[in-house]
Amino acid sequence: MRFTLIDRIIDVQPGASITAVKALSLAEEYLHDHFPRFPVMPGVLMLEAILQAGTWLICLSEDFRHSMVILKEARNLKFAGFVRPGETLTLRAELVTEDDRLTTIKAEGWVGETVAVTGRLVLERFNIGDREPHLRAWDSHARAEMKQRFAQLYRPDAATERPSAERA
Repeated sequence: MRFTLIDRIIDVQPGASITAVKALSLAEEYLHDHFPRFPVMPGVLMLEAILQAGTWLICLSEDFRHSMVILKEARNLKFAGFVRPGETLTLRAELVTEDDRLTTIKAEGWVGETVAVTGRLVLERFNIGDREPHLRAWDSHARAEMKQRFAQLYRPDAATERPSAERA
């Protein structure tokens, strides 16, 4: 099972920043068990959402050069607000530093004008085939799949498109 916690990427500046959104729906299965009388997005999933935003920024910034981008460290993580069903978590990640395998990003998520989560994440980038040569073919497959998912999440021309019913 894959938890995709980014619904749409609304802006990306390769090598600099990304802005994405997650609309929280009451239909999300984990809400039924996480504070049933007070359903909110768990903090660990807010962390995962900012991690996913940062991962997309890295992937695009280096033209999907690495098949793996994983969380190495979360620093100064602060949860300051709730995300409730019907609300949208807006996420922003900015590149701070990077070397040959590690990238540090500063990230935040907010609902309306209220900050919900902030932190710095250290992400490690690599190809599986560099560590396990017999899996080199997997890297190509993974990068192709990532490009396909990115194309679904980021459609800069979608804002100017009209629904098909209005085109007729």
